[in-house]
Amino acid sequence: MKNTSSAIVTGASSGIGKAIAEALLKEGYEVYGIARHFDCEVPFNKICADINDTDAIVKALSSVPDLKILVNCAGTASYGLAEDISPEKIKEMVRTNLEAPMILTGLVLKSMKQAKKGHIINISSVVSEKASTYAACYAATKAGMSSFSASLYEEARKHNIRVTDICPDMTKSNFYNEANFEEDDDPQAYLLPEDVSSCVVDALNMRDGTCITKLFIKPRFHRVKRKC
Repeated sequence: MKNTSSAIVTGASSGIGKAIAEALLKEGYEVYGIARHFDCEVPFNKICADINDTDAIVKALSSVPDLKILVNCAGTASYGLAEDISPEKIKEMVRTNLEAPMILTGLVLKSMKQAKKGHIINISSVVSEKASTYAACYAATKAGMSSFSASLYEEARKHNIRVTDICPDMTKSNFYNEANFEEDDDPQAYLLPEDVSSCVVDALNMRDGTCITKLFIKPRFHRVKRKC
């Protein structure tokens, strides 16, 4: 059945974001995927924009009717010792992983409160709640997102707005292309983007009046391998 409500998914050109956008499309939502560029055709509405460009995002949101779902999925990471991460990389991570989702949320929240309906889903990470030796800066941005999600739910719950913080472990995607490690060869040592998107759908389909506020997704084994 066609859903009259719209959903926005950031980082929708590949990986987890693309899988979520496609899953929401199957659920009947009118889906708008945001990314800087799309390298292949996708079955949902494309919005080519940088989420760090606030003016472009404001313009893009104005063209989306009856917005009821926002999935903040776009993310970036630089791995290594804290002193080796450049100021530019730190700024990029803070802007993409934390600042942009907060701005996007602020832009959609007022209309959701007025409609007394909405669901904001933030794709965080398992490192948001554990020490990460070679990703201290990245983990800090994800901890900030998780903290924002928890406080936002307390603010928005009385307006019938759900907020879900989803924390995946290592997922087989291009997210680690620039890292010196990658997922292990064992399929039970990593997640697939579809594993995360199925959890998004489950959170959306909870009985009215209930909410999954935080969800961790982990593979059976905790293993990675260094790139050659």
